[in-house]
Amino acid sequence: MVKTMPPLARGVLEAVAVEQGVCVRPVPMRRTDLHTGETTVVYVPCGHTLASVCPTCAERKRKLRAVQCRQGWHLDTEPIIERAAPDAEQAALMELRAQAQAERDRAEQHGTAHGEDVEFWDGLLARLDGEIEGSGVRGTLKTSEQKARRTRSTRRRQDVADLPRRPVDARTVGKVYRGKDGKTFRPSLFLTLTLDSYGRVRADGTPVDPDGYDYVRAARDALHFSKLVDRFVQNLRRFVGYDVQYFAAVEPQRRLAPHLHMAIRGTISRAELRQVVAATYHQVWWPSTDRVVYSGEHLPVWDAAASEEGGYVDPATGEVLPTWDEALDALDQDENAEPLHVVRFGRQIDAQGVIADSPDSRRCIGYLTKYLVKGVAECHEAETEAQRQHVDRMAETLRYEPCSPTCANWLRYGIQPKNPCKGLTPGFCKGKAHRRQHLGYGGRRVLVSRKWSGKTLADHKADRTAWALARLAEAGIPVSNPADPTAAHVWERAGPGDPDVKPVEHRLLLLINERAQRRQQLDQAQQTLTELSATQEAA
Repeated sequence: MVKTMPPLARGVLEAVAVEQGVCVRPVPMRRTDLHTGETTVVYVPCGHTLASVCPTCAERKRKLRAVQCRQGWHLDTEPIIERAAPDAEQAALMELRAQAQAERDRAEQHGTAHGEDVEFWDGLLARLDGEIEGSGVRGTLKTSEQKARRTRSTRRRQDVADLPRRPVDARTVGKVYRGKDGKTFRPSLFLTLTLDSYGRVRADGTPVDPDGYDYVRAARDALHFSKLVDRFVQNLRRFVGYDVQYFAAVEPQRRLAPHLHMAIRGTISRAELRQVVAATYHQVWWPSTDRVVYSGEHLPVWDAAASEEGGYVDPATGEVLPTWDEALDALDQDENAEPLHVVRFGRQIDAQGVIADSPDSRRCIGYLTKYLVKGVAECHEAETEAQRQHVDRMAETLRYEPCSPTCANWLRYGIQPKNPCKGLTPGFCKGKAHRRQHLGYGGRRVLVSRKWSGKTLADHKADRTAWALARLAEAGIPVSNPADPTAAHVWERAGPGDPDVKPVEHRLLLLINERAQRRQQLDQAQQTLTELSATQEAA
């Protein structure tokens, strides 16, 4: 018997907040006016991308991604991307950075006796780099000799067909086609790529034979899927001969393997796509994990005296474990060495031509952004015992599979991870890919090329705000823009214990009322503009 209980007040409040488009986890920020010194606490949206955390912010992010996808998919002119000239603050910071770098180099020339001076200048340089980045400057400066990049033979695998290369043209827009009726159109492409089979699965995604299902290959494919996507885009551009632009989303299938949905500007024949997919692979040149050296209670221990920075040693003999670089050096010297893993796409390819502003275009955009508000594991939640066991087996396989050179799991195989530190334990790596909600995929869910729409996601957000403010201004309802760059304000996080910070329930009530007023103002503006337009047409 199910008894219905009355709703909780907090639950009703959050439901109304979601319905009104208000963040359910507003963050208190203190805004200080540099001219007057006045301080105000402002509650800003949390900006989370998962609906399970904040449905309102996640849906707002999803819609923003949909706008970004739509605006860049069918461009008929090349996007123009210009770099802004440095302002006075950025120039001053860079001059200070140059002076600090010169002092650091001068201190280094005096030898180890002035090591403390070098450490001081290194710390100052790091802080200056942070301030320069915070001022809006993108990119980093190469100020020291970096270790040569480790490379292996670039000869293609013998089991993969060769892929011819063409000079890559600078254009990004697709070709124009003319129909028999004389009309022109510029179609684009919606592409879906999947990984190969690991064993037969049922309709619910669970394996027919769990014991014969290749969970190890499935886990490694998920861990390195993002590298395979990068290699596919690189091969595609070299093969078709122009700077292919894309908006892609990575989602899991019911069998929990990641697959790729990609909106591509312009068209590419299915035969060419199959050729590129068949020739695309990514080799993982890491040390072997076939032999488990340490497990259970017999694990390497940290020894601060193992090297200058410390390291891990054998618990019985005290022998220092090989470092990550030493393990790779041994791999390089072995002429018969094979990559730890080779990841490829499967044979299944789905490519559809799409026309701008068509029902198919809107459907594909909705499909691309459908699961962005959910975590990887939330896209296909386990409902049956077989599905839960499938997730458990996948998570257990990923537990001891190295996810990166810095993964703690390398200790299990007798190798120190890159940049080791005290407290690492195999099976308890904190990497994103090992978390159950990510199922091995630690990359970004949305992949957007640099010349997709000529705008960043922040630019698209600013466009939306500017549109609303313009409609209000046209109707005679002036509203200040909180993101106005000319406003002399300083923002800092306000603590929950501050006396002027309201409780969460109080914040939600204030924001719901403010949202309702803003919506009423926008509706009034729209109605005023409609009546004005009708009056002008009648005249």
